[in-house]
Amino acid sequence: MNTITTQSPLATYIVRHADDNVIIGQRLAEYISRAPELEEDLAVANFALDHIGVANHLYTYAASVDGGQSDADALAMMRSEREFTNLLLVEQPHSDFGELMARQFLFDAYQVGLWGALSESSDETISGISQRAVKEAAYHLRHSSGWVIRLGDGTQESHDRMQSGIDRMWRYTEELFFSDELDQEMARAAIGVDPAILRTDWERVVDDVLEEATLTRPSDPYQTGGGRSGGHTEHLGKLLAEMQWMQRSYPGMTW
Repeated sequence: MNTITTQSPLATYIVRHADDNVIIGQRLAEYISRAPELEEDLAVANFALDHIGVANHLYTYAASVDGGQSDADALAMMRSEREFTNLLLVEQPHSDFGELMARQFLFDAYQVGLWGALSESSDETISGISQRAVKEAAYHLRHSSGWVIRLGDGTQESHDRMQSGIDRMWRYTEELFFSDELDQEMARAAIGVDPAILRTDWERVVDDVLEEATLTRPSDPYQTGGGRSGGHTEHLGKLLAEMQWMQRSYPGMTW
């Protein structure tokens, strides 16, 4: 499997969204035992499992579409950094709880729209996965937006940290709505969605939450992308080294 295509465009399309979820799931898992309270530690762990569960369903379906040449474990654990096609936003590390929630909020707002649109997919399996995923995404968004508001409209320190988190993650948000030939092909077939159409609702949700949180929407002119074609930040390689260590060290192992 390479960064452009598998044996079928459909499999490549499915893997993109699986990659988004497995990577943000791994990022969330890194924070377990570090949350500010026990209840939040459990919440972060559950959200990580939600994302990894969605990724597993998508990888499994992609492997079947691709002729059974691989499986979910191989797609997640045996591909290199350049072969991953996740958005840059989800691979960004977090230095504190504010950055974690900023990244999660911006991604949750995107996924609610994405899964809602894909619930209407002409592909029954994608539609079924999406109908379950949109419910989880809606809950994730309520949680992350609640923390953005709580911290943004809290003390001066919590406000400053939340603003800093939004500012740092903002430059990776434009990529959420980049559309390439594969996106357009899947949209024409009524299988996928052109991400560009998700922007309006995403901006409305984000602007409403930032206003209530007394936070300022960044005007960062430097936006970056490239994740869908395998061009990543320096952070992904380190994440994959940790995530894939056991499977690469002991290939073919069974429990």
